[in-house]
Amino acid sequence: MMPTEQKQAEAAPSASPPTPRWRRVLRWCIAILIAVAGIGYSSWVLEFLLPIPSDPTNTFLSQLAEKGAPFRWVFTTGDTVSGAMLAAAGIGGLLLFSRRRYSTIGWIALTCFGLSTIADAQWPIDPTVTHTYSETGLFPQLHQIHALTSSLAVFSIYIAMIAFSVAAFKYRRWPILRHTGLWILIVGSAVTAWMLIADNLPGNYGLGIAQRIQVGAMSLWLIALAVQIVVAERDSDRNAG
Repeated sequence: MMPTEQKQAEAAPSASPPTPRWRRVLRWCIAILIAVAGIGYSSWVLEFLLPIPSDPTNTFLSQLAEKGAPFRWVFTTGDTVSGAMLAAAGIGGLLLFSRRRYSTIGWIALTCFGLSTIADAQWPIDPTVTHTYSETGLFPQLHQIHALTSSLAVFSIYIAMIAFSVAAFKYRRWPILRHTGLWILIVGSAVTAWMLIADNLPGNYGLGIAQRIQVGAMSLWLIALAVQIVVAERDSDRNAG
């Protein structure tokens, strides 16, 4: 080999080794689980199609699945299946993807969100309990198990959203989460602040609308995460080629 040819060979970027087939299959499985779970977590939109006497402005989504509610099985099934898919996807992400601090936190939080969602569906609100936490002096999380599981679910998904967003910026990867995912996180955080502030004020501030926007943002972010995993998989295959 001539010296010039040797220099050109050394300067040429080496192709990445092809990704094993089983890893590609698992990535696609994780992406599909997350995408389907994101859609299933939006089962609450069926309240506009089913004959349910609900007021979306002033009612919470938990009331759709409370004990004795019509069609509650539709919403509990949707949340249970979605939670199971997210828990499986979270564990799969931990085992498959590289172990970096913030992405690891994200996968753990996503798993916790899935498990909390399952618990949330299996321990619905009991409308027969008439006294409130203000009368007993207890936090709502100590008053009904559903309040605790709901709080854990919301906390877990926001930890996942924040952790993955930080990872996307810090590790300079997953651009969809740096752009679309970030805007979804901002909108979701804004309506969450709306709920937390308005819940402590007298009067009606459309808390039902705020919660539906919040949960809708969660579903959209999950779908964005799934799309990002698919896009990253295609990019890795292209680089390997």
